[in-house]
Amino acid sequence: MAVRRKLGRDAAHRTAMLRALVTFLLENGKIETTLPRAKEVRGLAEKMITMAKVNNLHNKRLALSFITKEAVVKDLFDTIAPKYADINGGYTRITKLGPRRGDAAEMAILELIDVKSDAPEAEDKKSNK
Repeated sequence: MAVRRKLGRDAAHRTAMLRALVTFLLENGKIETTLPRAKEVRGLAEKMITMAKVNNLHNKRLALSFITKEAVVKDLFDTIAPKYADINGGYTRITKLGPRRGDAAEMAILELIDVKSDAPEAEDKKSNK
């Protein structure tokens, strides 16, 4: 397993924080957080979405062991994962915002991409080349 960012927390606190951020991202579609946190959450959220593409009891139980709200898991398997059925990864986007006013921490927005609106732009760029 790769060395992960410690994010200034002990292991239990870091795990709880990342679980909460993944749950909030899947519930709301986007979150605003620091850049290192966004980079850590991105990988975890993409693994959850990839796992939810195979809709079986085992994967639902694995998702429930990580995501803190049952309603979010239901939404993940019923609506979020089917949207990304045709693509293999890259379900999220990180947009840098600049430094936070209080402590100058680099801020970012982490959001789930909208497959329908992003696909035509990619096709237009390919046709212009």
